[in-house]
Amino acid sequence: MPMPDLNLLITLDVLLAEGSVTRAAQRLRLSPSAMSRALARLRETTGDPLLVRAGRGLVPTPRALELRDRVSQLVQDAEAVLRPVEQLNLKQLVRTFTVRTSDGFVETFGPDLLARISEEAPGVRLLFVQKPNKDSTPLRDGTVDMETGVVGSTMAPEVRTQALFRDRFIGVVRREHPLSEGDITAARYAAGRHVGVSRRGLEKGPTAIDDALNALGLEREIVTLVGGFSTALALVRACDLIASVPERHTASLRAGLHSFALPLSIPPITVSLFWHPRLDADPAHRWLRGCIRDVCAEPLI
Repeated sequence: MPMPDLNLLITLDVLLAEGSVTRAAQRLRLSPSAMSRALARLRETTGDPLLVRAGRGLVPTPRALELRDRVSQLVQDAEAVLRPVEQLNLKQLVRTFTVRTSDGFVETFGPDLLARISEEAPGVRLLFVQKPNKDSTPLRDGTVDMETGVVGSTMAPEVRTQALFRDRFIGVVRREHPLSEGDITAARYAAGRHVGVSRRGLEKGPTAIDDALNALGLEREIVTLVGGFSTALALVRACDLIASVPERHTASLRAGLHSFALPLSIPPITVSLFWHPRLDADPAHRWLRGCIRDVCAEPLI
């Protein structure tokens, strides 16, 4: 079955509203002959005369009267779909956004982000969910609206990214730990007992750290593995372990602990915001992305 010419809906809507080929032609900026040909196509397509002559004018058939309101609504709906998005009214916005991220990100940036959202759009709710892997499927299928992390090789090529901030790995121990005093050398760092962080349960922590130690002929002992930085720092508070965590990502989690620069040459990491391109132009989504960028750009106190 051939696709119908949907432009005929607009022509039919104007013809039924005007009840005149001449006036309909003027409204659509067509010649009367072109409008007559369009009416002929409509009659052929619908199998109904639609408008018939009565004296010097045209009157609608019962079929035309039946279609008039439906066609008018269809045209209005189509125009609304194609119309540019109106300015977003944040005070009236009611929506829940799901953000997939790490525990450290929520603890560090969550309070300021929620305060800003509450002030600008009180009807918006954020649902933070854990990020167990770097699989882009939740972004593709709409399970989550956006996520944060480091760009990886497994990310889907269509995913949009926006850098939020640069971070570096640092060492963290409790204040009673031997590494809380004196110069931190690579040998002293490697000789300690370490807690590793791995979402997938790998036997090593951040590969860059182990590679840097191996280049110096050193190797650290990872005595336990946990799934997140928050848990690693909780263990560090309670016993003489060393955690290696992103500095800015865990700022609010390290209160009362001793932090130190790693005695290794480790490249910094860039934490980014990810989202699917289908949400690129969504006004509410665009607004929330801006909020997250602004909050992450502010210096931490």
